[in-house]
Amino acid sequence: MQRIFIVDDDPNIVSLIEMYLQREGFETKSFSRGDTALGALKADEPALVLLDIMLPGMDGWEVCRELRKISRVPVIMLSAKEETFDKVQSLALGADDYVTKPFEPQALMARVKAVLRRSTGADTEGTLRFPGLTVSLAAYAATFDGEAVQMPPKELELLYFLASHKNQVFTREQLLEKVWGFDYFGDSRTVDVHVKRLREKLPGSERFGWQIRTVWSVGYKFEAE
Repeated sequence: MQRIFIVDDDPNIVSLIEMYLQREGFETKSFSRGDTALGALKADEPALVLLDIMLPGMDGWEVCRELRKISRVPVIMLSAKEETFDKVQSLALGADDYVTKPFEPQALMARVKAVLRRSTGADTEGTLRFPGLTVSLAAYAATFDGEAVQMPPKELELLYFLASHKNQVFTREQLLEKVWGFDYFGDSRTVDVHVKRLREKLPGSERFGWQIRTVWSVGYKFEAE
């Protein structure tokens, strides 16, 4: 049985989420403080974390930042904030999705399943190799210029997908569909954030004869010689 951590200081929201998750067959464990949750995450890795931003002890952003130093466990941020900055900040810190409160429980369950489906590594097609770059979807690992590169699951999956279709242009909507899945409820800015993070982690890739290129007014492609 997959276990999901719920980190939120609102007991009503926690009870609602627990009820729906348990109906779907998940085991749940809840925390009301960010620092307490981070301590538990260092000792035990669940299948997924539902993480509120506004928390006592340590806010959700800081929890996510510290968690990404030690784990690639999928994270869905929960927040009453609807500003674009908050969504972009969450994704930039390594969150896999962002859900605004109030939310429909059924919609949250769909997003939980979509994130889990993409993070389990069910699509293990092997390893891609380019000069200076190795990407393994089977091992969920990447190296660049001889060094291991830490990437959240969605960053690695996006890189793998683009690299496995080199020189082919994809719109943001196509990438959302192919990488995040049909159940994803986000918008195209999610793709932009992940591409930006990939470029930051693969600086100067053009010297190896490949790069993630923006095709203006269309989308992105992995351009390789």
